[in-house]
Amino acid sequence: MTGENCAMKKNRIDFEKNVLRKMIFMYCKGQKHDGPLCRDCRILLDYALQRLDTCIFGNDKMFCSKCTVHCYKPVMRDHIKKVMRYSGPKMLYHNPLMALRHILKK
Repeated sequence: MTGENCAMKKNRIDFEKNVLRKMIFMYCKGQKHDGPLCRDCRILLDYALQRLDTCIFGNDKMFCSKCTVHCYKPVMRDHIKKVMRYSGPKMLYHNPLMALRHILKK
């Protein structure tokens, strides 16, 4: 892999990590969980970030909901779906540029 391809992969994965962080923090705050990030949301965030780090598709990664390889445990998949349903629409208001960039990658 060339340096440029590696940087692209890193940038794509870093962007996805940023989106995840914002969405999980937004969800946790909106659900009035303890602190800036409750224990369950911290566990979900750590798990999701680890899944991104080990995604076999790398820079060619699609949305997890469209993926043929479901690498999330069922309980974590259910939790992240709740987060996405809650935070997704709110991202357009709170982080419109990030939300549009994310949607356009679809």
